Amino acid sequence: MKRARRTVMRRRGGMSGQRVLKTEAVLVGGAALALLAWEWPSLRREMRIWRMAGGFRAGHRYP
Repeated sequence: MKRARRTVMRRRGGMSGQRVLKTEAVLVGGAALALLAWEWPSLRREMRIWRMAGGFRAGHRYP
C-alpha cells in the first residue's frame, strides 16, 4: 500500500525563525560595537587615571 505524498507548502513573504535570530544578532552586535566606539575615548581616559592611581597594587588606599 502506497502512502500519499503531501506537497510541502512554502510560506511566502514570511521569515524563518533562524533568519530572524540572525537579523537580531546582527542588530545587537552593531549596537554594541557603536556603543564601544562611542565610549572608547572615555574608557581610555579612565584606564589612564586608574593606572596613575596604582591599579591593582593600590589595594585599599583608594575606595
